[in-house]
Amino acid sequence: MSRVTSWEKTTMPQAIPAGGALGGSTNRALDGRRLGLALGMLVLPQYVALGAPSVALPAIGRALAVPFGATAWILAAWSLTSALAMPVAGRLMARRSPVRVLVAGVVALAAGSALAGTGPTLPVVIVGRLIGGAGAGATVIAVFAVAGALPGRERIRALGIIAAAGATASACGTLVGGAVTAWLGWRAVLAIPVLALPLLPAALTDRRTFTETGERNDSSGRLDLVGAAALSVLAGSLITLLQAHSVGLPAPVTLAIAAAGALAAVGLWWRMRRLPDGFVPRRVIAARGFLPAGLVGGTIFAGYYGVLFLAPSLIEQVTGGGALEAGALLVPAAACSVPAGRLVGALTDRFASWQVSAGLAAFTVVGVLVVAAFHGPIPVVAGTALAVCGFAGAQAVLVGLAPELVAARDRDTAQGLLSFMIFLGGGIGPAAVAGLSTIAPERVGLAVLAAIPLAGLALSLTRPPITH
Repeated sequence: MSRVTSWEKTTMPQAIPAGGALGGSTNRALDGRRLGLALGMLVLPQYVALGAPSVALPAIGRALAVPFGATAWILAAWSLTSALAMPVAGRLMARRSPVRVLVAGVVALAAGSALAGTGPTLPVVIVGRLIGGAGAGATVIAVFAVAGALPGRERIRALGIIAAAGATASACGTLVGGAVTAWLGWRAVLAIPVLALPLLPAALTDRRTFTETGERNDSSGRLDLVGAAALSVLAGSLITLLQAHSVGLPAPVTLAIAAAGALAAVGLWWRMRRLPDGFVPRRVIAARGFLPAGLVGGTIFAGYYGVLFLAPSLIEQVTGGGALEAGALLVPAAACSVPAGRLVGALTDRFASWQVSAGLAAFTVVGVLVVAAFHGPIPVVAGTALAVCGFAGAQAVLVGLAPELVAARDRDTAQGLLSFMIFLGGGIGPAAVAGLSTIAPERVGLAVLAAIPLAGLALSLTRPPITH
């Protein structure tokens, strides 16, 4: 079976088997706009949970008597377990319908958010965010599995709408978070994703929408728990080390975490060699363009979430206002995600994905530097808007690459692993800014963070287009 290589345009059509995921009529299956709207509405509550807590972080720090840098865990924990849940969900969907993954994800999302909203201490709040983030990751990968099964242009349309909905909700979440913090308190902000639970029955009214396309790889055996554990420890240790100084971890604990991460990296490498079809299949990682796509996406997401972590606090410092004012001022930045998602769909008709991703990385670099270098609410909003464009566009372009890079039987696994790499950047961004803020001013830490999406830009530019 021939494969489309990494940075080619993502407009090549793919056949949809009769009776496949989008079951029913072919016309319906090919309607990327309609499907994208349905799936975009489904993920709105969890994407609100990305932006809303960022505005509440100063209030959370004061209420729980912890340094502001430590509150970065509230964002980083969500991104970390979201990323980790994605490859797990991808492997599970190789055997079971995305309906089950979706239901389990929404239940975990609601339960974790309820715990975070009622937690008496920061560690309990973080545990709730870890659980909720895992549920969010499973939900997102189930949604992406459906959208990713569409043929070329319709897939881009659907993913563009989903990305626009997600970016709008996450950034508009600042307004929601500000209003809820001012009127109901920060605990209500963390509990917002609980609203996804009553929306689930309506989303599942037509179960065929969430039935997997293509054949399942039922012969893949049991889930490789050792490989999953190694990947989890590696990612968790990385995020923890970035914030070790900001949360005051003792040196022996920091060294132990570093050692655990190193052992996990070695163990994962050994597992990949010993078990080619394990949790991280060697043939998927070795697919041409797979690692570059994941790395570029991760760097863009790191820049966006770093800005999202710091921007509300900077606005509060400059204006002297509260969470509501900061959230309201960031609404124009959120609005940029809608044209960004639509524009990416048009650009992929004219340019290769590596070229589009380079532009998105450049937007993110400039956005991070603008927020870091210029004072006043207008530069902060303008820089955030550029980072939002990078986030929305990268999610549509890079997540949509997974079906193009691997054989059909590896589609769900590749989707989960690629999403893991991309969304892990969302945990690295705020963790890096928080860690750097303990040894340098916050704006300096954010400026240093710009080196991450800059590396993504360099990777995109130095990766030549590959043809058949």
